[in-house]
Amino acid sequence: MKKVLVICGTGVATSTMVINKLKEFFAEKQIDVQLYQSKVSDILSTGNDYDVIISTTVVPPSIKTKVVNAVPLLTGIGKEKVFNDILEALK
Repeated sequence: MKKVLVICGTGVATSTMVINKLKEFFAEKQIDVQLYQSKVSDILSTGNDYDVIISTTVVPPSIKTKVVNAVPLLTGIGKEKVFNDILEALK
């Protein structure tokens, strides 16, 4: 099963909103993934353990995992591209 990490600055507000949207999206597409939630400062030691990172903040360049910008999921503008980028990263 693919592992998806959702991060924001504090690991609380915006990442929770994004996780809820991702749960709906993955359920709709019938894709089984494990969703994790964290703050950006926590990923320095674990960030490379995931298949994709969905972020609403800047991710340190030391993280080599594919990162998808999740801000469009909050605004609604460009969200289809984000969903497509996530699907591509999970292939």
